Amino acid sequence: MRMLINVPETVVADALRGFAAAHPELTVDVENRVVLRRDAPVAGQVALVSGGGSGHEPLHAGFVGPGMLAAACPGEVFTSPVPDQMVRAAAAVDSGAGVLFVVKNYTGDVLNFEMAAELAEDEGVQVAKVLVDDDVAVTDSLYTAGRRGTGATLFVEKIAGAAAEAGAPLERVEAIARRVNERSRSFGVALSACTTPAKGSPTFELPEGELELGIGIHGEPGRERRPMMTSREIADFAVDAVLDDLRPQGPVLALVNGMGATPLLELYGFNAEVQRVLGERGVPTARTLIGNYVTSLDMAGCSVTLCEADEELLRLWDAPVSTPALRWGR
Repeated sequence: MRMLINVPETVVADALRGFAAAHPELTVDVENRVVLRRDAPVAGQVALVSGGGSGHEPLHAGFVGPGMLAAACPGEVFTSPVPDQMVRAAAAVDSGAGVLFVVKNYTGDVLNFEMAAELAEDEGVQVAKVLVDDDVAVTDSLYTAGRRGTGATLFVEKIAGAAAEAGAPLERVEAIARRVNERSRSFGVALSACTTPAKGSPTFELPEGELELGIGIHGEPGRERRPMMTSREIADFAVDAVLDDLRPQGPVLALVNGMGATPLLELYGFNAEVQRVLGERGVPTARTLIGNYVTSLDMAGCSVTLCEADEELLRLWDAPVSTPALRWGR
């Protein structure tokens, strides 16, 4: 096993210690696995809280900061955080204006965030929840009932976070988050499997010269395997799958996301093909974000997420944000 770690048992704690040292503008509670805005709670402001298994960085801790999340709760690798983490985070960031839980549709996340919401409300915190389920590849998977939550999580956290930063009430922030999810679709492709520190070997077998179309961010099976395809062919398949389900009537936000081991050189080349397909389908692109944002450890591959964006969503997307992974306008 060739990994830049000490031992598998401490990989998350070690990463959080390093994250804390790199980002003094955040409060990182390594022991309790909670990452907070240092200025939280912000008076009169709704607080967004999210979380999930580690291994998808910069999701979610990398999106904590003004204009996005107030707190993130990292679990063990590919393992949901526990309710105590979310309750602790909600109590730390609640200003009295309420807390919005952003939850990716994986069974462990859903159950633990639901339990945390009940516990937080028992402590006097008003909690709303939004489920992200944007992956069009499959309906049910290893860890989900229904569609998986993937790249649209970034869109939800950024756009709803901007609404919260502007002082919108909880009901409005929740409605915007739901609208973003409803208008978003994703499709992922794996060129290689990922390797978890605990297992020390690939999480699934992908024969040499093959790829997996519709892969999940934990290595869950997709739609089908095929012999290796060109960037052009992958874009045709992935973007068509998204557009056939989304059927946008206006411009889109586009996320061309790397799965962790795909270099930017390849992602920019892939984006050229994504934009070609969108142009051929008559879909204008309002904004494009390219990089490794919703990852799967060391998996080579990519995903495409499109969100049909109206004027309000574009305004909120363009609003200032200052987090370790997304930063503009400040």
